[in-house]
Amino acid sequence: MSSTASSSKFAIYGAIGANVAIAISKFVAAFYTGSSAMLSEGIHSLVDSGNGVLILFGVRQAEKPADARHPFGRSKELYFWALIVAILVFSVGGGMSFYEGIQHLQHPVPLSDPTWNYVVLGLSLLFESISCFLAFRAFNSERGDRPFWASIRSSKDPAVFAILLEDLAALLGLLIALAGVFFGHLFENPTFDGIASIGIGLLLVSVAVFLIYKTKGLLVGEGVDAQTLTDLERIARAQPYVKEIRSPLTMYLGANDVVLALDVDFGDSLLPGQVAMAVEQLQDAIRAEHPEVKRIFIEAKNLVGRA
Repeated sequence: MSSTASSSKFAIYGAIGANVAIAISKFVAAFYTGSSAMLSEGIHSLVDSGNGVLILFGVRQAEKPADARHPFGRSKELYFWALIVAILVFSVGGGMSFYEGIQHLQHPVPLSDPTWNYVVLGLSLLFESISCFLAFRAFNSERGDRPFWASIRSSKDPAVFAILLEDLAALLGLLIALAGVFFGHLFENPTFDGIASIGIGLLLVSVAVFLIYKTKGLLVGEGVDAQTLTDLERIARAQPYVKEIRSPLTMYLGANDVVLALDVDFGDSLLPGQVAMAVEQLQDAIRAEHPEVKRIFIEAKNLVGRA
């Protein structure tokens, strides 16, 4: 197992553990205080816990070896479960929080002593910060020197970017809930609590829409970026027996699993055995610089012409 995969799993376990503990404490606080924002945050943490389990399940399914029914492996399982996570964040997390906020605005409930809320929110901020740190560390090991948002947009690993975005949304949601509780008691107006709950719902819906957009593209089939395509062409053209190539065709099957189809014209003077050797050398050269390219299919025109 690679260090990146190991750190990703560690971040997922950390997120699950933190969210379970936080969800329980939030529900207890919501029960005693009647805070709609706190109830929304409890729902959010509960959904995050389940989402972590689904992502972890997807990671394990994606690691299963290829078989007769799945000749290319099952790497895309992770993308499917990430899509389910995004739908849950949208419907359960965002939808329930928004609904609770509307209900609280229509039927405001006077808040009781806010001490419970402040204690739970403080502990939640601490545990969410730890979980976010673990997710951010896993994300940094993948992104290298690329800017943060550019790396989020280009990342092909939901086990990294989905958990990180959920943790960041959780931290921001906690701050919104804290503001709702604080201003609600400051002005003795429970409306602020309902507004905070709606704000949390809108935040979760926004994150979910982005995750749905990302995972939809990965499920449909995305190729490598322009820089990687340029590198693949450079590597192919640098081989001594290659005369001409067509644009490489690529697709991500998983976070670190790319399939490549390459149409190559070799020198006309090569014998079939030499073409076979040239194909093997080209494959080795590509994998040396891009180990994520697991499967390489080369259409050798010289070899076809001699068949």
